[in-house]
Amino acid sequence: MKASQTTRKLTTIAMLAAVSIVLVALIRIPFPPAPFLEYDPADIPIFICTFLYGPVAGLGLTLVVSVIQGTTVSAGSGIIGIVMHFLATGAFALLAGNLYRLRHNRVGAVVALGAGVAAMTVVMVFCNLIFTPIFMGTPIEAVIPMLLPVIIPFNLLKAGVNGIVTYFVYKPIARLVKHEHSEQPA
Repeated sequence: MKASQTTRKLTTIAMLAAVSIVLVALIRIPFPPAPFLEYDPADIPIFICTFLYGPVAGLGLTLVVSVIQGTTVSAGSGIIGIVMHFLATGAFALLAGNLYRLRHNRVGAVVALGAGVAAMTVVMVFCNLIFTPIFMGTPIEAVIPMLLPVIIPFNLLKAGVNGIVTYFVYKPIARLVKHEHSEQPA
């Protein structure tokens, strides 16, 4: 990859990181059954990065955003929030990014997004079983009854909404990014 292409790619990824942080700072909607759970659209730029540049770029952006988020706008969750976000969104990036790479069309996007949403949800079940007792100072026996009525539906809803939004905004953004790249002098 040429230096100018690398610079443009890194600039685009940095912009997506900034958009992710702004989104989580501005949009947080509480999930009524569990006030400690909040919907935010911060993963949408990460999903877009994953589709634009592949699973490794998506995973790298997930790490950067998780650390920035966890030390600024979501500092209350601390290292546990950073780890949980990295594991869940990282699972999405790796699975969805690799699936989309195999089938780079609308059907591939739907399959990749669906698999990524499922992966995030499964990872969050395990994260909640491991980290929620530590974070909330409660026994795992208090978390298990929350899985089916609260944790699983919340994570399916959050990841699903972010996946649907990504589906509709990815192509226009990809065209814009690729158009910007093609207009640069050789």
